[in-house]
Amino acid sequence: MELNENAQIDTSQVDDRRGSGGGGGMGIPIPIGGGRGGIVGIIIAVLVALVGGGFGLNAMNDGGGSQQGDNTSLQQKCSAQDALEQLDCRNTLYVNSIQAYWTKALPEVFGEQYKTSKTVFFSQGVNTGCGQADSGVGPFYCPADDLVYIDLTFYKLLADQLGAEGEFAQPYVLAHEYGHHVQDLLGTEAQMRRQQQRDPNNANALSVKLELQADCYAGAWAKNATGTSDAQGQKIFKSITDQDIQQAIDTAEKIGDDAIQKRSGRPVNPDEFTHGTSEQRQQWFTKGYSTGDPKACDTFGGTL
Repeated sequence: MELNENAQIDTSQVDDRRGSGGGGGMGIPIPIGGGRGGIVGIIIAVLVALVGGGFGLNAMNDGGGSQQGDNTSLQQKCSAQDALEQLDCRNTLYVNSIQAYWTKALPEVFGEQYKTSKTVFFSQGVNTGCGQADSGVGPFYCPADDLVYIDLTFYKLLADQLGAEGEFAQPYVLAHEYGHHVQDLLGTEAQMRRQQQRDPNNANALSVKLELQADCYAGAWAKNATGTSDAQGQKIFKSITDQDIQQAIDTAEKIGDDAIQKRSGRPVNPDEFTHGTSEQRQQWFTKGYSTGDPKACDTFGGTL
């Protein structure tokens, strides 16, 4: 993967709340490894929410207010010559590419206008429209305020604890969360929630379909990412290689429900799946990538 050093990084698509405090209301989720503590248990708990949309926050917290960040430092950093060497600037450019894709694709494919959503960079804790959250929740999308949230230190945990070291794991994570934003704009998420209420026995299965669709949407973006441009028409990516795509597929494998359960020392229990197996996540990301067509991402098969 090679980013274009001449592409303008649009920091207005990010709300930088790092160091502003706030949140932390939930604390780190309880490790799911049968009482196992320590960092491995915490990481497993984090990965339950990984690339999962964060919708569960609604069930745990009433919607709260959200503070505004200060992008001054980020703007200065991302205007410097070494901007692409900075993690936050690269991630901002990934966000720019993802939203440039959907700004064009959503009306072309689904006949709906795309509404830009900011990504909130936070550290430790944050107030959201879905309640308070901390870094233990992992990256998530909150439909109550239409924002994506991420503590960028998450990527280090993803690399160190699960071995998802490739750089392309990062835009895959972001593209998945923006897949949830697209689902929100299209009404898919709301329809799924209503279906869960009507059919609670299949609530987890419906959640899996939502997550797999977001994986597929991420794949569709990846296929078209080299065609995305900044506001001045500069290409954002110079290239995306087969190795980059394999990094995304490898990440999908490592964060499947079955892989997480195995890592936690628990038996694999399909009844507890909420995001999909490793095979399913790889399959749907690959389908989105191979077709490049978001309409190929119908994981619900007309059941909504």
